[in-house]
Amino acid sequence: MIYRFRIILDAKEDVIRDIEIEETATLEDFHNVITQAYGFEGQEMASFYTSNDEWEQEEEIPLFDMSEVPGALRVMSETLLQNVVSENSTKLIYVYDFLTMWTFLVELAEIAEPEAGMMYPNLMFAHGEIPDDAPHKKYVGKGEDDEDDDVDDFYDDDEFDLDPEDYDTLDFDENWN
Repeated sequence: MIYRFRIILDAKEDVIRDIEIEETATLEDFHNVITQAYGFEGQEMASFYTSNDEWEQEEEIPLFDMSEVPGALRVMSETLLQNVVSENSTKLIYVYDFLTMWTFLVELAEIAEPEAGMMYPNLMFAHGEIPDDAPHKKYVGKGEDDEDDDVDDFYDDDEFDLDPEDYDTLDFDENWN
């Protein structure tokens, strides 16, 4: 069977790619197709996350297992698409480059029969240009609308009146080691 996915970068203007790929492809294969479709070099760390219908992140499936207990996580190269998505579980979140946090919403749109003579994976549709920088999002605590809970405001240097260049007023021993 062929899985048809819509991948959306939620930017100021949506950037969309529709991709067809075999159900027996690994998540690493899918990762490579997504990076190529969006014009990334594919050199950065990435993870897929299973998701519920509200796009809440669940299980992480990373490119490499960097957990404290080797083998504790499923990894992309050993995980087939058909074992992660189905008609009942259609949503994934894909994060590329953990320094810039390119975040994509991935949804299984259709399961179809392969077409004779068609090569897969296949980029079916592309809309929009990827911005120069990853879109910046404000994340608010679950169920919270209060601006005091914004993660972006948590480390506001102005709030503590800190000057990182003024070592004399900072309360730490710079030769602690």
